[in-house]
Amino acid sequence: MAQLDLVKLNLEPVLSSMHEGVIVADAQGVIQFYNDTQGEMDDLDPQEVIGLPLTDIYQLDSTTSLIHQCLHTQKPIRDVTFFYQTHLGKQINILSHVHPLFDNGELVGAINFSKDYQLLEKIIFDPPPHKRSSVDGKSGGYRFKDLIGKDSAFLNAVRMAKMSASSPSPIMICGETGTGKEMFAQAIHHQGARKNRPFIPVNCAAIPETLLEGILFGTSRGVFTGAIDKAGLFEKANSGTIFLDELDSMPLTLQAKLLRVIQEKKVRKLGSLKETGLDVKIISSVSRPPMEIVQHNRLRMDLFYRMGVVTIMVPPLRERREDIDLLCRYFVKLYSRHLNRNVTKISPKIKRMFNRYDWPGNVRELSHCIEGSMNMILKGNTILPRHLPPHIFSFIRGTKDPDTVLAGWDGSDAKTAATGLELRRQQALSEKKLISKSLKRTSGHAARAAALMGISPQSLNYKLKKHGINLKAYKP
Repeated sequence: MAQLDLVKLNLEPVLSSMHEGVIVADAQGVIQFYNDTQGEMDDLDPQEVIGLPLTDIYQLDSTTSLIHQCLHTQKPIRDVTFFYQTHLGKQINILSHVHPLFDNGELVGAINFSKDYQLLEKIIFDPPPHKRSSVDGKSGGYRFKDLIGKDSAFLNAVRMAKMSASSPSPIMICGETGTGKEMFAQAIHHQGARKNRPFIPVNCAAIPETLLEGILFGTSRGVFTGAIDKAGLFEKANSGTIFLDELDSMPLTLQAKLLRVIQEKKVRKLGSLKETGLDVKIISSVSRPPMEIVQHNRLRMDLFYRMGVVTIMVPPLRERREDIDLLCRYFVKLYSRHLNRNVTKISPKIKRMFNRYDWPGNVRELSHCIEGSMNMILKGNTILPRHLPPHIFSFIRGTKDPDTVLAGWDGSDAKTAATGLELRRQQALSEKKLISKSLKRTSGHAARAAALMGISPQSLNYKLKKHGINLKAYKP
């Protein structure tokens, strides 16, 4: 079997097709590679800049160019927000990563990866079309009538959410991934007096730490190179609601600043002395018990007391099994309409399996399972075992054979109820080991590690926080 040799591997096609801008310069700062994405940002033809010094095409010199700085220090430059002007005078604001290149220990050049800062913000915060109306505070989004269940703990969570909807006090929603925390947040917003004002969701785990503070609180001109006066999401949510999803993913230093914003009801842009008054309903969410997160130093105790004035516990699906059949009927009806199918039933065997399965992905997993099954039905009105996604069977019994799995789902196997929980633990352990292995292979280079695992850098950033992995520990 052929072995992977990065030295011999031709990476040029990969770099050419990347969504990030890529520039490779030699040790003298002369451009040797320049991809199409960079050309689109700079309004330049890649073929025309190869062989030119960087200082010839950018209004930069050897002291202001990040690539020249990297060549001088021979050290990586990571997550730097940088501003420059193109040869046409176009102003560009980017998030840049620069890495020195060595050949047998000798510096031979540097490679620069760039993302358009404004485009990155747009990708993170522009909601998809089916959610856009919920974010701008108009008619779309979830209401309390969309929260389906009759389990007593679930109904208690709904009752608390309704009671707190008209209050200005902060609300913390606690629940595992897939339990519907954002649905609760949107329902709370639409129930209260702010329903016609903005609802702005922020996934704190999906945003790089270097960008999060400026995005939340805003920036002032000159706070960093190329910074402009720009309102943060707190200002944009003024008079409305802001939903801070995965609050425990926020760095502790930023949590301290958030605490001050809540206490003072004022926000100050980065680099500014001026404070802006706020009237914002703050809803946050965490995926683990709050005190557990506090004890693991992922959430400040004082911030929890301020954010969790009202704490709503959303139970996982495995603890509300009486709701599974109700949810199944709802999703069957929903996807029959959306997919133009005439499906009305689920086979009894599948019902038994669903009621014993642990559902590590909670309601979201059940929804996706029903939707995936509906796509496999060409005729008939019943979801059968052969229509289910294969992962359901492999998760339960380590096999993809429906008959093997369903043979034991007659209520006689008492050990099966714990299968999903153990599986979830093993999956988390395996994922953590894979991430650790990838970071070791790439010497702590997050983007390369993400590429090795076939995931996006944003997903890796989320998983690092989820597993408590310190990226610095893998850097040389």
